[in-house]
Amino acid sequence: MTITTFGLLRHGQTDWNIDLRLQGTTDIPMNEFGVAQIQQAAERLALQDWDMILTSPLGRARHSAELVAKKLGIKELIEEPLLLERSFGLGEGLKYDEWHKEYASLDDIPGADTAKVVGERARDLLAVIESRHAGAKILGVSHGSLIRVVLAQVSEGAVPPKGERLENASLHLLRHQGSWQLEAWAPQPLS
Repeated sequence: MTITTFGLLRHGQTDWNIDLRLQGTTDIPMNEFGVAQIQQAAERLALQDWDMILTSPLGRARHSAELVAKKLGIKELIEEPLLLERSFGLGEGLKYDEWHKEYASLDDIPGADTAKVVGERARDLLAVIESRHAGAKILGVSHGSLIRVVLAQVSEGAVPPKGERLENASLHLLRHQGSWQLEAWAPQPLS
């Protein structure tokens, strides 16, 4: 049976991550610390063989993917829109405590992607990996909210635990061999 490995790497830190602001699809760049995080992660990722790198179209993820690709000697990045972060609509730019005061949930923010929409995107992403890249070892560079949803779907809600934050530059491994399984998840940065 064909084995497909899918690693999900969260982009490096941004200033909005430090401020605990909803970034969503606002294209905030990595800061210097975020670049260093990804360079350190790339050192660890280089210890494994990866066939390809897929990246969210947002700059912070793409920059992260470029740094990793350079270290791994992978010449071509594939932009995958299904790796895009959840949109938080009018909430983008708000600090977490600010949006919590104004809205009951993320689904209540005007213009935000609903949990249902993000869940469907996560399922579509896994289906694309399974159908287009069967048997490959793929690294996908993405964002915290989307990665959380993918992990929850594959682990049937067991991972990540409620309230557990997925840090920047953290790596999570999935394996498909007949069905998707969670191979490893690590909420801390890969270093």
